[in-house]
Amino acid sequence: MEPINILTSKAVPLPLPNIDTDQIIPKQFLKRIERTGYGEFLFFDWRYDLDTPDHVEERKDFVLNKPEYKGAQILIAERNFGCGSSREHAAWALQQYGFLAVIAPTFADIFFSNAGKNGIIAVRLTEEEVQELLSRCTKNPEHKLTINLEAQTVTDADGFHAHFDIDPFRKYCLLNGLDDIGLTLRHESELDAYESKHNKDFWSTPKAATA
Repeated sequence: MEPINILTSKAVPLPLPNIDTDQIIPKQFLKRIERTGYGEFLFFDWRYDLDTPDHVEERKDFVLNKPEYKGAQILIAERNFGCGSSREHAAWALQQYGFLAVIAPTFADIFFSNAGKNGIIAVRLTEEEVQELLSRCTKNPEHKLTINLEAQTVTDADGFHAHFDIDPFRKYCLLNGLDDIGLTLRHESELDAYESKHNKDFWSTPKAATA
């Protein structure tokens, strides 16, 4: 997981509440055994016209398919983002598509946790602040936001300024690029020493005679 602190980017407006994990990454893609390659399936049912029997075609009116929003690393949505089933694939799909932050008034608890564990800053702002950002980024697709994780702020060049709260432990992990494996590997030397001692003690302990 890559460390993240200051992110300046265009933002994709998705002004819908209750976007669930099946909309983020539909269930048919959960059969994959890899943890990679999910970005192309993000919002699959919204991004593609599935009514044509012989091929899949992009829906030109869906925001992710509009060229002016290509390359954006911030997604803005309405309340209760990431509700539904607890699939970690939703965070994988967002991150692998290129999103490093999601801004919304509220998030489903499990998605919020999964996002942080996969290098995504989940930013909770007020309803009014989110609506203001949705308006600005809809009117001007080139509008850029800056998320400063260390300062816990969201700003733009036009005077917008908002503060967000984040758990100190999750903030530490994001700033240092530490997922669950990375957190464990911080203690690699201690783990190696324990394993070495455990193996030595095991083989040096007299074993009961076997019949």
